[in-house]
Amino acid sequence: MMFSSRVLAWFDKHGRKDLPWQKQVSPYRVWVSEIMLQQTQVKTVIPYFERFMGSFPTVQDLAQAEQDAVLKHWSGLGYYARARNMHQAAIQICHEFLGELPTEREKLETLPGIGRSTAAAILSLSGNRKEAILDGNVKRVLCRYFTVEGWPGKSAVLKKLWLLAEQLLPESRSADYTQAMMDLGAMLCTSTKPRCLECPLSSDCRANLVGSQTDYPTKKPKKTLPEKETIMLIIQDKQHAVYMQKRPPSGIWGGLWCFPQFENHDSAKQWLQEQLSESSVVIEELAVLSHTFSHFRLHIQPLIIACETPLKMSVMEKDQSLWYNINTEFDGGLAAPVQQLINQLKERQNGTNG
Repeated sequence: MMFSSRVLAWFDKHGRKDLPWQKQVSPYRVWVSEIMLQQTQVKTVIPYFERFMGSFPTVQDLAQAEQDAVLKHWSGLGYYARARNMHQAAIQICHEFLGELPTEREKLETLPGIGRSTAAAILSLSGNRKEAILDGNVKRVLCRYFTVEGWPGKSAVLKKLWLLAEQLLPESRSADYTQAMMDLGAMLCTSTKPRCLECPLSSDCRANLVGSQTDYPTKKPKKTLPEKETIMLIIQDKQHAVYMQKRPPSGIWGGLWCFPQFENHDSAKQWLQEQLSESSVVIEELAVLSHTFSHFRLHIQPLIIACETPLKMSVMEKDQSLWYNINTEFDGGLAAPVQQLINQLKERQNGTNG
């Protein structure tokens, strides 16, 4: 029995068929789900997807939205460049493609944040087009089944995997096959403790036959994560509102709202002296908060500043800073550590009031 036939037979019995983006299927809904699912588990994505669709049901709605609103809906999902790219792509779709996602893979790949596999998934899942995908789940299945040596991030290994993925495509049921391969990797052929006894491919999976499943795919060469430190100033006024700044549009936490951030105490102190008319301020240190990015680990020293007089706001760029009442809902995207610190402030305030 062919590879794809076995995969489809398994999918018919066990595959996922009631995910939110599998209902009212459209290229737009599939696109949003595929971007959200990058490096994020299905169970985490589902509530985000449903809220996102509730607010931005069409690509036109997304294109017309403020970036702050988009990032707010993304807060907690991480990898915020995905949201910024999707928002920019929606604008591009409305300007260049009359509000419709392109139906050619090459044109889809010209949009920010859409690579070859994502473009193929959009076309396959929404239009039943015969397109090969190669997300993390599919890479794992293929690497084990064919015992493909080498880290899939290397171009030679990736090229081999693309060839295999294309050769295995069935002539029909492309959408089901694409979903089946993702499900197989997510549900059975998992990174650790793969459930090979339940797998439709186990009888001739090379890794399974010799018991080397967890050797594949070859892991990325380990690098020691650099450690960085930063100071965050939590400036509170008499009403306990906190001062926040909008980050630059690109880079770490691009477009999100954060507390003023500095490389060291001296630069933080100098900034405070420039912004505050009073000479002395009450400073309280909170516990250091560590946050791990894909390429470095950041250790944040939060300092609470009790501010009796207002900051000299006129020196700030318009719309790039604000005072936020922590007991109200915030109308923008917040970096995860900032949200943690705001939660700490609420707990302290409730403890004081209690």
